[in-house]
Amino acid sequence: MAYIDDARSRVYARFYADEGTIPARDSFTRYVMQYGVPLAVYADKPTTYQSPVPPTVDEPLAGVTPTSQLGRALSALGVALIPAHSPQAKGRVERLFQTVQDRVITERRLADVATLEAANQFLEGYLPSYNQRVTVQPAQVADLHRSRPANRDLDRSLCIKTPRGLRRDWTVAHHGHLYQVRTHVRATHVRVEERVEGTMRITHQGRPLAFHAITSRPVKAVEAKTVHPPRRPVTPRPDHPWRRRLRPERRTPATVATT
Repeated sequence: MAYIDDARSRVYARFYADEGTIPARDSFTRYVMQYGVPLAVYADKPTTYQSPVPPTVDEPLAGVTPTSQLGRALSALGVALIPAHSPQAKGRVERLFQTVQDRVITERRLADVATLEAANQFLEGYLPSYNQRVTVQPAQVADLHRSRPANRDLDRSLCIKTPRGLRRDWTVAHHGHLYQVRTHVRATHVRVEERVEGTMRITHQGRPLAFHAITSRPVKAVEAKTVHPPRRPVTPRPDHPWRRRLRPERRTPATVATT
């Protein structure tokens, strides 16, 4: 994953196993720690950067567009995310990838680098000499990178935030695991924050909640059911009122009087 300063052509890059949300957050964090917060990021359109979820009926009326986790994090830092609609629109970084796949891979093999960690160490030593050859003087001397925020604020902005339901027993299910919230809170939903370094927090309206992981689900005691013998049918007596109601009434024929 690589970044090119649009004004100076300065390059920052790092190897990752995939181009997911976590590598994108980690690479952007490292870029900010070294150079500061940029005004915008011009990126392509995979789901890491652009949300594939179509907007709901209410979102366009409210002026809200679906964003990815990385897009939300960049917006929290005041960084505009500009989508590139074709690989040709990102020609500068695509040419950089060709250089990496040609020269850097060859020099990496000559240096007998065979692991991901060793490749990143090699890249840290290679990029300064590479930037000396490709960096140009910007048209404006002023550097528009803003100073990086505190580590706590940066981690809070770049974490993955996922809303989760808070059950009646104050437990939260997340990625197949169950967590018990110990802080008393009146809420039906909380937010799970996954940090870049691998830690996790559960918050409600920005307030962190104490919790612990439930390693095993409690087994509910099964009550023994009492088996009753089948009841024998009850036959009413012949003179029972129920039989009288069902028995047709016998009418006495009328007596005809003659005179």
